This record gives sequence, structure tokens and C-alpha cells, in this order.
Amino acid sequence: MKSIISFLFLFISFASFSQAKKINILYSGISYADEEKFSGATILLKDNDSLVTIEHEGAILTCNQAFFYKKTNFFKAIGNVTIKQGDTITQTSNYTDYDGNSKQVLSWGKVVLTDPQMTLTTDTLHFDRLQQKLFYKNSAIIKDATNTLKSKIGDYYLKEKKFTATSKVVVTNPEHILKSNHLDYYTNSAVAYLYGPSTIKGKDNTIYTERGFYNTKKEISHFVKKSKIFFTDRTIEGDSLYYNKFKGFASATNHIKLVDTVQDFVAKGNYAEYFELKDSVFIVKKAVAITEIEKDSMYIHGDKILITGKPEKRIIRIYHDVKIFKSDLQGKCDSIHTNQESGITRMYRNPILWSDKNQITGDSIQLLNNTETEKLDSLQILGNALIVQLDTIIDGISTYNQIKGRNMYGKFVKGKLKYFLVKGNAEVVFYNRNEKGILETITKQECSSIEFELDDTNKINLIKYIKKPEGKSYPPKDLPKKDRKLEGFIWRQKEQPLRMEDIFIKEIKILHADKTPIKSSDKKQKNLMPI
Repeated sequence: MKSIISFLFLFISFASFSQAKKINILYSGISYADEEKFSGATILLKDNDSLVTIEHEGAILTCNQAFFYKKTNFFKAIGNVTIKQGDTITQTSNYTDYDGNSKQVLSWGKVVLTDPQMTLTTDTLHFDRLQQKLFYKNSAIIKDATNTLKSKIGDYYLKEKKFTATSKVVVTNPEHILKSNHLDYYTNSAVAYLYGPSTIKGKDNTIYTERGFYNTKKEISHFVKKSKIFFTDRTIEGDSLYYNKFKGFASATNHIKLVDTVQDFVAKGNYAEYFELKDSVFIVKKAVAITEIEKDSMYIHGDKILITGKPEKRIIRIYHDVKIFKSDLQGKCDSIHTNQESGITRMYRNPILWSDKNQITGDSIQLLNNTETEKLDSLQILGNALIVQLDTIIDGISTYNQIKGRNMYGKFVKGKLKYFLVKGNAEVVFYNRNEKGILETITKQECSSIEFELDDTNKINLIKYIKKPEGKSYPPKDLPKKDRKLEGFIWRQKEQPLRMEDIFIKEIKILHADKTPIKSSDKKQKNLMPI
């Protein structure tokens, strides 16, 4: 059986060899043989009129001198060598070896090959005419109408107009420099496909990727592995990145991260769009903004994050179902507006903050950053300001210390709320306990303005009345339960995000069939629908 297979293999090989066309000598000024020095070779020399000319299967070769081995269908060309394949491929070199049977060409010494799309320059070039493939192993330079490509090792496929370049690849033009260890580059379209670590350095940005597509002519790119775009003042990364340089537009999908290198600010999400000319970023899908404060991170999540403006005047807007988490401060509202120039963050629509056991509410809440130190400085609660603190829980019954006023102003010390000033219509309900925690009296008083502070355990302490208050301290049994809670009091602890991950939990809201929110008095009615 083995002998039959061997015979068939030899037969096929012989048949293929016999079908190879012979090399034709079209012109030689002088030809002779020197068996002693060049056994089996016919020596061909040019004359004053023309170069030595050889033809093989559509390719014409000219040179000063050639050694033609007729039996093996092989020749060596020396000096001023030119190969023309049809009307498209022209190659020049100092030396060429040509095998007519395998149609393999090896050229060396100042090799230059041109086709309508590019010019290739190297010292040594292999040309496989069967596969219409060029390859080099010791550096080459390729120039087309758009780029100049340099690489140590590479292949060029003539039909596809494609370079596969490996090892120390550099593609340059006036707009950028691309560096990679592996890419496919098409000279007819100036498109590069990148494989492995690659960088694209432009005038205004730098791109890093490990896999992607890059149209160097249209400046459109799409990257899909470990990709980042480094702009002047921010960095964008994601599982998938699209960038149109001429339009100044970038989009990122899945596990995106935007780093503001000027404001030391980070935003994350699963989809983002960046408009370079407008200097704006739009982020959705688990969008979260992260700011470093007092060696602690503040996370703010909302349905949408919009960042606009130059670094020194940047505005951050976060819309709908906003939640805040910091290790010692949490919050919730409908929307947030941050002006990084002024350092003011405003919370809108039913805002609430939690600081340890303290719950803070008002019509509007503002957090103020010190723009020089970039640390939390103060807090403003404007309109119906109310701070509530859980006093204790005994036999399932909770008691709460409460301070209310028209407006309330808080001061941060080392990142924690410490001092408060209540201005206008101040009211207090406070449970006074002895050292053993036994309730002795309940204070209920009113005053135009008061000051108080939080102690080291974050409890309300040292209440100071600016003017003489109205009211008194009652024995617990003498103050009716209805008077133990100030107007507007609602304990909302269940809404407090206790971990960073909690800011992404969506609350289920119950609506009427017409999609209007229900009230507590409506709960027994029918035709309700969850959203």
C-alpha cells in the first residue's frame, strides 16, 4: 500500500514538473558556455544595443548578465536587473535568482518593487509568483499615496493589495504615527487591521489598542480589545471604541471608563459618546461619576451623565434616579448639577442626604467644594431644611431627634459634617437621656435661629439658641405622640444605599393604570401596575 502511495506522489510531482513552462531567452548580445567554471550554465551577456532579456509565463526580465541552467529551468541575473509582470508590477535589483519550475524569485541588493498602489524598498525580497506573494525578513519600507510603512518582517499579497507586517511595524503620515508588532494593511484603501499591542499617536491624541480596525485615510477607527484614547485632558476606554477624528466624535461600549486628568474625576458606564469639538461627554447604562474626596471616593449614579465645558469651567449633570455613596455620606435625588469652577453641587427634586444616623432633607441641597484644596467644605439645605437622627429603638418603637428650619448651613471638618446653623423658623425635638440611656425629658422648642454640632460619634450635640426660644422640656409622658414629630418628618432609611453597589438598585414604583403615582391612601385601589 505504501509503495502505491509513494508511486502516486512521484507521478503527480513529475506531472506537475513536466507542465512547468520553460524559460525563454529573448535576447542576448553574447552567449557562451564554460563547463569548467560554470557547469551546466549558459552565460548570457548584454551588448551595446540591449540588455539580456528573458521571458517566463508573462514576466519579462532584463539584466546585464545571466547564468541560464536549461536542464533545471533556472537562471541567475546579475547587474541592473528589472522584472516586469504585466503592466502593473515592476521590480529592480542588483541580483536575482529565478526558478522557472517553482516560479520562486529571490532578489537582493537595492530591491525596489512598484505597483499602481505602492512602492516597496528593501535589501532582500522573495517573490512567489504562484501565490502572487512577496515576503521579506530583514526590513522593508512601503510607500503609498497615504502612508509610509516600515517593518522588519512582512508579506505582500499582490491580488489583495494587502501587507501582513510583523515585528516593529511603523506606519506614518503627516497626521499620525502608528506602531504595532502585527497588522494587515491594504494599500488600495489605506485601511489597517491591528493585532496585538498597538499605538496611534496623532497631533491631539494617542490611541492604544490590542485589536482593531483603522482607516488611515478617512481617520475612522474601531477598536475591540483593551483600547484607550488619550486626549489632552481626558482618557476614554472601553471594550469597544469607535473614533472619527475628522468629526471629532468617539463612542465607547461596555465597561467604559472616562478619566478627567485635569479635574481628577472618573466616570464609568456601559455606553458613552464624546463630542470633541463641543467638549462634551454623554454616558448611560449604569453610569456613575467618581470623585476622590479626603482619600475617599464619592460615587454618584444616575440614568444619564452629561459632562460639558473646558476643564476650568466643566459642568457635570446627572439625571434621574440619582444616588450617592461615600463611606460617611450617602444621598438621593432626581438630578444633580455640578459646576467644577465654583465647586457647587446642587441636588434637585426631593433631595436627601444621610450621614451616619443623620437624615437631611430640604427643597434643595447644595454641597460646596473648596476649589483650591478640592475638599468638601460646606453644605446648604434651602427650603424646609430638616435633619433627623435616630435616637433609639426600644420594644420596636423608634424615637428621633429633629431640628428644622427655613434654611440650614453645615460645615465639613476633615471630610465629615461637624457644625450647623439653622436660620429662620427653627424647631427642635430632642430626647434627653442620662448616661445610662434612660429617657428623662423631651425638649420641644422654637427659635428664629439656632446652632448645633455633631460630636465624634456623629450625634447632635451642643444646641445653641441665638435668641430666647419658646417651648420647654417635657417629661416623656406629658408630650403627646403627635407632637414628637415635626411637620414634614418621614423616616426614609430603607432608601439609603449602604454599599456602593446599592446605588445601582432600581426601585419598583407602583402606578395607577394611567401611570400616575399612587398615594398611600390609594393602596387598596385596583388597576395598579408596577414599572
